[in-house]
Amino acid sequence: MNFRLDGKIALVTGASYGIGFAMAKALAEAGAKIVFNDINQELVDKGLAAYKDAGIAVNGYVCNVTDEAAVAAFEKRVREDVGIVDILVNNAGIIKRAPMLEMSVEDFRQVIDIDLNGPFIMAKVFLPGMIEKGHGKIINVCSMTSELGRETIAGYASAKGGLKMLTKNICAEFGDRNIQCNGIGPGYIATPQTAPLREKGADGSPHPFDNFIINKTPAARWGTPEDLAGPAVFLASDASNFVNGHILYVDGGMLATIGKVPS
Repeated sequence: MNFRLDGKIALVTGASYGIGFAMAKALAEAGAKIVFNDINQELVDKGLAAYKDAGIAVNGYVCNVTDEAAVAAFEKRVREDVGIVDILVNNAGIIKRAPMLEMSVEDFRQVIDIDLNGPFIMAKVFLPGMIEKGHGKIINVCSMTSELGRETIAGYASAKGGLKMLTKNICAEFGDRNIQCNGIGPGYIATPQTAPLREKGADGSPHPFDNFIINKTPAARWGTPEDLAGPAVFLASDASNFVNGHILYVDGGMLATIGKVPS
């Protein structure tokens, strides 16, 4: 029963589809009331339809997580419509791939703004409600690139490395208020965001990066959004009440090995 979330309100940002949707669905199945947001009405409507098809009652809102005033108004509306949030999942994020010397400063700043400043703003605005309730859970969706760099993702890796440290700092600052802040670090997950890395060539041959990931991962496959469901429920539930400032990597074992020797 420590894994049940009955009576809890969970807010998952950017949860219209993909990883966010899979985590929100898992939290709902564990008993939580789900709130989500996205950047525009089209995506919110897409999410509302997906949750309806899954038989999940949700409240969906348009909100830009990088706009502090908009997030404050969002928090007030959620309080009025649903109640004070118990669980905040900072999932909203983007990636822009380009060699560092070709990446514009504007693109770099946009990735940092959404992937790092957004979780900071969301936590800053929603933490007072958790303090008022006397408990709270914050789950930041980090990445293996919180630990490892790779070519073409300077902005993303910088943001996710910063998000790892924001996670630890929230733990340090609010742990004595019965608030646990942890991260989930997905490995390579098969989502629309990573679809270009799995595209087959004109002759039907696998993308070189697809081969690389499968050979580098002990599980010998890409992850799925559903692979993040159990970790999300654990970190949102009372089962993790003494787990704080931790990044739970869900990567099929990739971070545990330097990879196989090519045959």
